[in-house]
This record gives sequence, structure tokens and C-alpha cells, in this order.
Amino acid sequence: MYHRNLAHLNPYELHKHLINEYMLTKPGATKLLQRDTSRDKTDHDVVRENHRFLWDDETVDSWEKQLAKKYYDKLFREYCIADLSRYKENKVAMRWRIEKEVIVGKGQFVCGDRHCEERNELRSWEVNFGYQEHGQKKNALVKLRHEVEEKTREEEFDEFLEDLLL
Repeated sequence: MYHRNLAHLNPYELHKHLINEYMLTKPGATKLLQRDTSRDKTDHDVVRENHRFLWDDETVDSWEKQLAKKYYDKLFREYCIADLSRYKENKVAMRWRIEKEVIVGKGQFVCGDRHCEERNELRSWEVNFGYQEHGQKKNALVKLRHEVEEKTREEEFDEFLEDLLL
């Protein structure tokens, strides 16, 4: 009786039917059908790998670079946001502002340091930002708004002595 029901199937359909029967009756067999997700990338991963601080007007040849360029085009590139937490080690990170930061005035009317919320006594700086991107050293002239820090005479004197001794 079982063979009569399968007699009308062509070889491919018979194969599919038998494999489905096998997969449904063997415990744990469906795990064989799951695909390997270990090398999957999210859009965030793709943008991070292909991101550039400044893009040229060159044609973009892959969909990964197109996605990164599309993200770059959405950024507001008048003022930068800087992470100055490691400036004593001569390491400064800079990035362009996103829409949410433009709306609240971060980087233009609020200090451009990532951890600073100062609104008074801001000064504009045009800085030559040297960075390394995909193994190449590059430079970009960027604008940054930062608070003016007035030093006391004692701090200035200490710096003067350090400069003399070094």
C-alpha cells in the first residue's frame, strides 16, 4: 500500500519524500539542516570594517563600501566630537556628529569633548587631525569646539619648570 502511493512520483520528488520521512523520524536529524552562522556579519560589522573618516568622490565598487558610504553621507561633518580622555598619552579619537547630537547642539553649542557638557566659554579650534585608516596614515583639518580652561599662575609655573627640566 505504501509503494502504491509513491508510484506516481518522479525520482526527484520520491527522493525529497524519502529524505523528509527520514529527517522526521530520526531524532536530532534537523540539526544537520541548520546553516553555519559563525561567519555572519551584521550591517554594523560591515560599516565598521569599511568605514572611512573622509571619503573621496571615487566610485564605490562593493555593496559593503556602498553601505559604509551611505552611513558616512548621513553624518554631519561641520564639527567633530572628540574623546580626549587619553590626551596625555597623545591619543585622541575624533568622529563626526550624528543627527541626535546636532539637535541638542553637541559639538557646536555644547563642548565637543565626549564627556563634557560645558556650554559657556567655548572656543573653536581648527585642528590637523592625524589618524591611521586601513594601514595608511592620513591627515584631516577638522573643527572642534572646546571649553577654554584658564590655568592658575601656580599651574603655569609648574609647567614652566617642567619644560625647563626636560
